[in-house]
Amino acid sequence: MNPVILIPARLASTRLPNKPLADIAGDPMIVHVWRRAVASKIGEVFVACDDERIFAAIQKAGGKAVMTRADHMSGSDRIYEALQKIDPHNKYDVVVNVQGDVPTIEPDVIRAVLEPLESPSVDIATLACEIKDEKEIGDPAVVKVIFSGGTLPPVSLRETPPTRSSYSTPPRTYTAVNFLRSTTSSGETLYHHIGIYAYRRSALERFVNLPPSPRELQEKLEQLRALEAGIKIGVAIVDTVPLGVDTQEHLDKARKIIANN
Repeated sequence: MNPVILIPARLASTRLPNKPLADIAGDPMIVHVWRRAVASKIGEVFVACDDERIFAAIQKAGGKAVMTRADHMSGSDRIYEALQKIDPHNKYDVVVNVQGDVPTIEPDVIRAVLEPLESPSVDIATLACEIKDEKEIGDPAVVKVIFSGGTLPPVSLRETPPTRSSYSTPPRTYTAVNFLRSTTSSGETLYHHIGIYAYRRSALERFVNLPPSPRELQEKLEQLRALEAGIKIGVAIVDTVPLGVDTQEHLDKARKIIANN
């Protein structure tokens, strides 16, 4: 594989204005995400942004950014436009989409998203983590992923963060059959979907050209479009859920985490 990491960054945010530029330890949040993506050592990293201020912040940090339209409906659409601009000759065959609001994400977690693509039958790869807080089970903000063959056994899959060099056998990967927001618990182990994706280039192109599917519109989950179109999504299990910054409370927490590291 010859992957590239693209980080979509949109300045507008209803809950946290100017979120990508929010200061964390003296640097904009988007710069922290870019640094962690670079540290994953997957490949080149670009920020796909819609505002000159984000572009300038990444350039000042020594990174690469590409301007995209401001009216994209999703991060997938934004990274596809960016991909066409930076790679018109199809050098990259895998595109890793890292969200621009995860400033504390571990580079090992980013690397883990490539594991399901080791199977030629997988079109899109993503991540999940076992839900251990019962409050998350009924929380519609926590997206759950259901695997083929039912739920997975409630076991610790590894004691250290997943890196290609730290385990002797590959981490277990599974095939997603459903994503949902609300569910009821009957004692089974449930898994929190982590919105980081690795697309085969052909799958990304097909995906962004599909119309929104009925269940996607109902659940407001873009990945359901892929499943309903027969696009196979593989899932690797990791040990932690990256902190996504959507509110001032999340931002304060991210600041504390980074200040203590």
